[in-house]
Amino acid sequence: MTTPSAQEFELVVVGASAGGVSALQALLSAMPATLPMPVLVVLHLPRDRPSRIVDLLDVRCPLPVREAEDKQPLVAGTVTFAPPDYHLLVEDRHSLALSVDPPVLYSRPAIDPLFVSAAEAFGSTVLAILLTGASNDGSAGVAAVRQAGGQAWIQSPDDAYSPIMPAAALAHAGADAVLTLSSLCSRMKGLTR
Repeated sequence: MTTPSAQEFELVVVGASAGGVSALQALLSAMPATLPMPVLVVLHLPRDRPSRIVDLLDVRCPLPVREAEDKQPLVAGTVTFAPPDYHLLVEDRHSLALSVDPPVLYSRPAIDPLFVSAAEAFGSTVLAILLTGASNDGSAGVAAVRQAGGQAWIQSPDDAYSPIMPAAALAHAGADAVLTLSSLCSRMKGLTR
């Protein structure tokens, strides 16, 4: 299979849960400084306290890393995380929204709302990456992305700290690629201008 070029994608969305901090450290560190599209990330977080994930990853990622604010513009070459207790949504092709809709599979932020809204706004130009996790969150989102013509790259359950989430998504929606974390990182390095 040929590695897709950056020209095929206008948006990257990433979801992770249990074991996600170390997986995201690896993935974000591998992102090229010239990545020509925005990257949006949902990591399942405790809803009742501030997150330190942005501070932790900003020093490891070649791209600026920040926490989302409601109605902020989508900016190429940046990594934006959902804040604790808010779903992160792609409002349209230019801006983001935060939502306090009910938790999805006990999580807010949840992966499915991000992936589904990205598919609705960007269609076939979305790349969804689903990493390690211990719930079924992400399955409906991967299905939405693939139905819209976008691509889903899923961490191999055998390679994941917690295989439940990638295995559930594979069973529900399939994938365009099932990759080890190392292979995902190599593919990210190839998404340059």
